[in-house]
Amino acid sequence: MTVTFEVRDGVGTIRLDRPPMNALDVAIQDRLRELAEEATRREDVRSVILYGGEKVFAAGADIKEMQAMDHTAMVLRSKGLQDAFTAVARIPKPVVAAVTGYALGGGCELALCADFRIAADNAKLGQPEILLGLIPGAGGTQRLARLIGPSRAKDLIFTGRMVKAEEALALGLVDRVVPAAEVYEQAYAWAAKLAKGPALALRAAKESIDAGLETDIDTGLTIERNWFSGLFATEDRERGMRSFVEEGPGMATFG
Repeated sequence: MTVTFEVRDGVGTIRLDRPPMNALDVAIQDRLRELAEEATRREDVRSVILYGGEKVFAAGADIKEMQAMDHTAMVLRSKGLQDAFTAVARIPKPVVAAVTGYALGGGCELALCADFRIAADNAKLGQPEILLGLIPGAGGTQRLARLIGPSRAKDLIFTGRMVKAEEALALGLVDRVVPAAEVYEQAYAWAAKLAKGPALALRAAKESIDAGLETDIDTGLTIERNWFSGLFATEDRERGMRSFVEEGPGMATFG
């Protein structure tokens, strides 16, 4: 398989495995959608890691495959491409991208679908589609601008330039830079910690933030209020508050 899914102690790892560069062809795109939907359904999956292996995250789309497509073919395919990445972005659980080596084009767009990005100190990220006479087509023009702001996104997309890990950190494109050998280990630690948290509250937090960013502040506050009050019907809320009163803050355990 070119994409695999393994679950350990509540943490599901979606692993790209198409050497040498994890080029994102149509088969990988469709498989990503299937696995994102599986991660969404499975109750034993409480957090997710996106990983491309020790050497490279994903160096972009399969250009040879795309070159053979004409306008009609891409009109038919482009929604499937976006749907695959949207399925990853909408996993209602914490998702972290463990970025090693290159994360370019579709690879960068896949990392943008995560809630948190941990990058190797040798990582390079970018949206080089402009150099092919194209623009990002898997969400890059939308998710990148929302993450780092429109002017910074335009700089990267207009020029197609790659940024090294430290600049990516300064831009807010990644959230943490670590030695290359520690990327997966630290991503797993982040995911494992959240896998032990209150699943419904984490889902509520993620959906409130993501949905709120797409609307006005009043609608966003309504979304937050509905989730906040709804959580009072959950066992995790009862357990968390009881533990706080009896044992103090930060001592609750969740099933």
